[in-house]
Amino acid sequence: MLLLLRHGDAADGSPDAERPLTAKGRDQARAAGVALRTLGVAVDACLSSPKVRALDTARIVCEELRVEARAEQRLAGGNFDAEALAADLGETVLLVGHDPDFTNALRHLTGARAKMKKGGLAAVDEGRLVALLRPAELAAIATGR
Repeated sequence: MLLLLRHGDAADGSPDAERPLTAKGRDQARAAGVALRTLGVAVDACLSSPKVRALDTARIVCEELRVEARAEQRLAGGNFDAEALAADLGETVLLVGHDPDFTNALRHLTGARAKMKKGGLAAVDEGRLVALLRPAELAAIATGR
């Protein structure tokens, strides 16, 4: 299974690569990690854009999942091949990055015309979109509400 997680809410400013998560973005990341753990999702590997907001999102999520987040330059922006990135990394791979890249990847992988929200998660299995969760839904799962 391939999991696509768009980074959490980030501060405005430049340079773009150094924009940090806001408090809201850190909460979104924490909720995503807790929700995945609550759902029993075991992640074999996590690759993240090296941009601060994405890598911090990945690190917060991965604390909950007990896996190490690794920076991957190909997720920094522009088109990428999600399946090629995830190949040979395990059964379930988490990619953390940006839009419009993730929306485009989701369309390429599944044909779905869905927009990835900041802090949102998509799960793709064998070319099928099996879950698309907004940050509010991840928070509800994380808190049991």
